[in-house]
Amino acid sequence: MVTAIVLINTDPGGEEEVYNKLKGMSEVTETYIVYGVYDIVAKLDASDMDSLRNFISNNIRKLPKVRSTLTMIIMESKTPKK
Repeated sequence: MVTAIVLINTDPGGEEEVYNKLKGMSEVTETYIVYGVYDIVAKLDASDMDSLRNFISNNIRKLPKVRSTLTMIIMESKTPKK
C-alpha cells in the first residue's frame, strides 16, 4: 500500500467543483479545502507506486479547473496515542 498527500491548486473559484469530484473517487481517503498557497489537500491510498502515479496523472491532474499538483509520498506514519 502506498499513501500520499496531494496538494492541489485550482482555477479561481474552482475549489468546490474539484473537491466534490475528489470526494467520489475511491482512492481519495480524505479531502480538505484549505487557505494558503494550495486550495485543496487530498490523502490517497493506492496499491503501488505505478497505480498512484497513474491515478494522479490520469484522474486528478486531468480534472477541469486543476492547475497544478504537488505530491508527497508518506514514508512513515505515527498515530497519536489516546
